[in-house]
Amino acid sequence: MKVIEIKNLHKIYDESTVPVHAVNGIDLSYEEGEFAAIVGPSGSGKTTMLNMLGGLDSPTKGEITINNIKISDMKPSQLIDFRLNNIGFVFQAYNLIPVLTAKENVEFIMQLQKWPKEERAKRALELMKAVGLEGRENSRPGKLSGGQQQRVAVARALASKPKFILADEPTANLDSKSTETLLDIMEKLNKEENITFIFSTHDARVVKKARRVITVEDGKVISDENK
Repeated sequence: MKVIEIKNLHKIYDESTVPVHAVNGIDLSYEEGEFAAIVGPSGSGKTTMLNMLGGLDSPTKGEITINNIKISDMKPSQLIDFRLNNIGFVFQAYNLIPVLTAKENVEFIMQLQKWPKEERAKRALELMKAVGLEGRENSRPGKLSGGQQQRVAVARALASKPKFILADEPTANLDSKSTETLLDIMEKLNKEENITFIFSTHDARVVKKARRVITVEDGKVISDENK
């Protein structure tokens, strides 16, 4: 079942001077439960495309439909609600709140969604265990390694039970062992909970794990391969 459809997607920057076509007429669709990577050189448009998929940036032209909802037509306030309830984000810079504990960081999205305190505490503890951080719930980000911080970020992305996880270069700051652990956790969650994972990456280790690899160059899809 198609859960994401992208039609004739364009993103042009600096339209008033020299236009830069970051994304140039992309057509794509994703099925539920995919574990897919968008790859390409720096400046190819992969992060811009991921940001538009997540409603963090708006297209200059074209349509993005997620679960039959056309997010490309949404107002900023509507996009905030849509992201909160449907999409989890994992970024290269972990974006954890330094004054909060790991558990509190995981709970943060649920707090915004107004989950009852007991329920969000239970969900946070379950996710900390799922990402292999049982016992580190009360550690602040500064006391965790880069790999551990990224696992907290994954737990936070999963906390609100999103349908999609968008991960922008999630392994860029991690060593090989941390990368392997993180990818194994994500793959397990993808298979067990049928969450759709879409990565933007340069990392060959992510590409190896992905079951679908979409290569972009100069804002266009040049290959789309299922393994």
